[in-house]
Amino acid sequence: MMNRCYAVWSMRQDVPLEIVGSLLWLLNSGTLICRLVMQGCKLVGSGSAVPSLQISNDELAKMVDTNDKWIADRTGIRNRRVLTGNETLTSLAAEAARKALEMAEVDPDDLDMILLCTSTPEDLFGSAPQIQKQLGCKRNPLAYDITAACSGFVLGLVSASAHIRGGGFKNVLVIGADSLSRYVDWTDRGTCILFGDAAGAVLVQACDGEDDGLFSFDLHSDGDGQRHLNASIKQSEVDHALGSNGSVVDFPPRRSSYSCINMNGKEVYRFAVQCVPETIESSLQKAGLTPADIDWLLLHQANKRIIDSVADRLKLPSDRVISNLASYGNTSAASIPLALDEAVRSGKVKPGHTIAAAGFGAGLTWGSAIIRWG
Repeated sequence: MMNRCYAVWSMRQDVPLEIVGSLLWLLNSGTLICRLVMQGCKLVGSGSAVPSLQISNDELAKMVDTNDKWIADRTGIRNRRVLTGNETLTSLAAEAARKALEMAEVDPDDLDMILLCTSTPEDLFGSAPQIQKQLGCKRNPLAYDITAACSGFVLGLVSASAHIRGGGFKNVLVIGADSLSRYVDWTDRGTCILFGDAAGAVLVQACDGEDDGLFSFDLHSDGDGQRHLNASIKQSEVDHALGSNGSVVDFPPRRSSYSCINMNGKEVYRFAVQCVPETIESSLQKAGLTPADIDWLLLHQANKRIIDSVADRLKLPSDRVISNLASYGNTSAASIPLALDEAVRSGKVKPGHTIAAAGFGAGLTWGSAIIRWG
């Protein structure tokens, strides 16, 4: 039993070495129950929501020098959804969450944690608690934000698994939601054609080890690449109304806000086509699988050329690639759960199917996970 349990733990990337050492000591002392080591997690429900307003390429062509063919040929995008009126990101995220809970047949009061993966919260201190409020969770489960841009949802899945395997949590809601339209310069042809708003969610649930649905993962970041894709803080050009009165230089500080999205498209493309297949290959190797063993490739929906390039590298045909990029554009942390939910509800993804998912983007961050649906 000891060797079997140790092998399972040692293959888990989310278990620190010091924990493995402690477990070995407990195993040797005969005080550890093996079922704790064999704790797993699985994806049991999904949901998504998008704003009501749809903006087509033809409509963008009225604002900037572009056209439908130019955009579609270079990106694969034809439409995107944008928040307007009384719509909010938190209400969109809560709607996606409710659908995921309904599919999983889990009551909001049975939630142990809510993870909101977003880089565009509607409160500087985080929006996850507002989703917990809108869901009406009476037990006040912990809810917090994860900021990792387009890689956020993959990080959320890994975080959920860690809380379940290491913390004894049973039901963790992982939501990917972003409203990048609020940070787009709509006069910049290079970026305004790309981004849209959406929310997607999955319910990750504890299970026995033999039913584990997260086989492996691989995560990375490189702050040196931040210069290629960012929305950095900027100070107001107008002097603070109070001034410094000559007492302290540069105090009080000027009010700050975030700039619009700045992107070097060529460098981001170069980064993605190199790093994304590498991280998927790493995750597959950790899981003891090959590309031939997966049923679906599900990438962050950023650009059709990137998706096609990664699929070619992995030698996967287009009919095994999940994509809804044409309808929604780049929805950042929402793109993977949004596409997954549509594939599940359409019957394309079935219980037992194995999926290689990967997110990549600002930070720069990138990562992958090999998961099983259901």
